[in-house]
Order: sequence, then structure tokens, then C-alpha cells
Amino acid sequence: MSDLWQKLKKGLFMTHTELLERFDAALAGRVVLDEESLEELEEILIAADLGVETSLALVEGIRRDVRKPEAVDSLRLRQRLVDEIAVLLEDTAVAPAAGDEPTVTLLVGVNGVGKTTSAAKLARWHQMRQRRVLLAAADTFRAAAVEQLSVWGERLGVDVIRQARGADPGAVVFDALQAARARGADRVIIDTAGRLHNKQHLMEELAKIRRVIDRQAAGWRRDTLLVLDATTGQNGLAQAQEFHKVAAADAVLLAKVDGTAKGGIVVAVARQLDLPVRFLGVGEGAEDLVEFQPREFAAALLG
Repeated sequence: MSDLWQKLKKGLFMTHTELLERFDAALAGRVVLDEESLEELEEILIAADLGVETSLALVEGIRRDVRKPEAVDSLRLRQRLVDEIAVLLEDTAVAPAAGDEPTVTLLVGVNGVGKTTSAAKLARWHQMRQRRVLLAAADTFRAAAVEQLSVWGERLGVDVIRQARGADPGAVVFDALQAARARGADRVIIDTAGRLHNKQHLMEELAKIRRVIDRQAAGWRRDTLLVLDATTGQNGLAQAQEFHKVAAADAVLLAKVDGTAKGGIVVAVARQLDLPVRFLGVGEGAEDLVEFQPREFAAALLG
């Protein structure tokens, strides 16, 4: 069993177990897979946080396949859903992680979703691929975020560029890019503020950071990841939609898919945000970050 598969199974344990139990209960005593069975299936998927629209679309695919009542086969039905989910996720443009080119990654998202820990995990992910990483503590609004990132930096042996609380985030990013060139780093990961109550201020702050990157790292690839907390379910998704309008992300990093979350939110994220999911945080350790693979995910969810 691959390391990826093990981590996915661990992160989706609760959702996987609950789905299988509810599948078995819904199909118990049924002889044929009829309309009533399919309606129960819709309810099961909605309860697993796949979202109403997504759940209806998935079951409609099954309904088209079942042209007439057929014998109930729980295993075959789950495999059909695995295939439907994989196709749905693959239809969302896949955003490959950066290759060997120098890259500046902005982590954006509302407060409390796990941006700072995700920045550390992403740093470790690059370290494991022999890349030189530097972290920038640009969430200067929260002193705790700067301290937390500094602790992670010490633990990983990664330099963290920081300034005092309340400092200009653009100045932190400027210092980080200067330091990256001086120290030969080819990955700069920037932890940004998550305040959404003042959208105009946030837009201006992110715009200034991006202007600094344009000037100081003109030849570098720029990547913006929207960090979303999987445990907040549909409420978090609605919040992320609002933040995405302001922050203009390229892809999603879904944090806290750690066994406590309803993992179906991954499917809803891809469909409703119309953004590819690139990474899943599947535990609390620095190495508990996996690159998203649609078919492997679908199999871990329902296989």
C-alpha cells in the first residue's frame, strides 16, 4: 500500500466508514436498485457534505446507467460512484504543482482555516523534493501567526522572514524575495492575513504584495492557493467563495482532512468553486500533505 493511499485512507476514515455503513443500511433488504434506493443515495451523499447540486449530479449519472430496475449490488454501486466522482473531479482543470522553476506561493484564506500550518507542510513537501525553501510571515496582523510560523521554521530548518506585528506585509514580502536571492532559495511561501470583514483593505493588501512580487521576482512563477478548512463543511465553502472573489486563487489546498472532517467537501469544492484541488492536508504532522489525485481520492472515499 502506497504512502499516498495510506494517508488518504487515514484522512477519509470517518467519511469512508460512515458512507459504507449508511450504504449498507439503505440497501438492506432491497432486491432491486429502484428510484427509492437512488433517492436514499442522494440523501447519503448530501449528508457526507458533497453538496446538493453535486450529489444530484452524481446520482443522475447512476440513474442514466440503470435503465431498468436491476439487482442490488452494493459493491458495484460504490464502484459506479467512484467512477462518477473521479470523472467529475477530473473535469475540473487539474492544476499541477510547480515543477523546477522558481516559484512564489501565496497562501490565502479566512482566519482559522490552517494557512500557517499549511505553509509549513508545503515547505516540507518542497524540501522532500530537494528544493530550497524560504517562508515569509506576511500575516503581520496576528502575532500568533508569526510566532507559529517561526516555530515551524526552526523545526524544519527553514528560514522565516518576519517583521514586528503590524508591519507592512508588502515590506515582509520584499525582504523575503531579497533573502531568497541572497540565500539561493527557489521556493518562497507567503503566509497572508485572513481578514475578510474589510474586503477593500484585503484587496489592497494582496494587490500590493503582488506588485512587490512582480518587481522583485519577475522571472518567477506565481501561484495563489486558497486554503479551506475541510471540517467547516458547506459553511466554510460559502465563506471560501466570498474570499476567492477578492483573492483570485489558482487552486485549493484543503486543510484538516484528518479523519474528523466530512471528506465529501473535496468534491463540492472542486465543483462549486470551479477551482482545482491541488493539495490535501491529511494530518497534523509536517509530512501530512498529499498532492491531490482525483481517482485515488474517489477510491479512498468510497472504495
